Amino acid sequence: MITNKQQSAFPSILDFEASGFGSESYPIEVGVVATSGQRYCTLIRPQRDWIHWSNEAARIHQISRNSLVQFGKDVREVCVEMNMLLKDSTVYSDAWTHDNGWLIRLYHAATMAPTFKLSPIEAIATETQLALWDETKLQVQRNLGVLRHRASSDALIIQQTFVESRRLAGRKPPGGVSRAIS
Repeated sequence: MITNKQQSAFPSILDFEASGFGSESYPIEVGVVATSGQRYCTLIRPQRDWIHWSNEAARIHQISRNSLVQFGKDVREVCVEMNMLLKDSTVYSDAWTHDNGWLIRLYHAATMAPTFKLSPIEAIATETQLALWDETKLQVQRNLGVLRHRASSDALIIQQTFVESRRLAGRKPPGGVSRAIS
């Protein structure tokens, strides 16, 4: 069982990769690292009316639209799986403005509602953590050896950046729970 102390020490993190930015963009991949350490990642098959595609975004995430059509899961299946994993929890994002819009678009396409709440990481990070965030994130990326920009990798980096920035800010995780960055 995950305690409230563990949840605040290792918050669940969600990250999307998308077809681009702006109102016509849509989610193409979702990655989650739950409080428990469980991970979830999948490509999302675009809906017929999801046609926007940014070559600039594709250069960053390196996912082709053809891969999405061929290997992506149906939006309803993705939403069911996310609801099962994240039920009744608060999940955090470091780009809430974008991620929340893509979450809404995903669940709307599936004609479902999320069983979890998505909030900005700023809701639980201190000012000191946020001041250390960018430098800490770069160090976490180096420590983890993550080279690709993908949703699951980004979710793990965000979670570990939260943990490490809290440590650097002089606050130990509640309950003495620690999970090493490797």
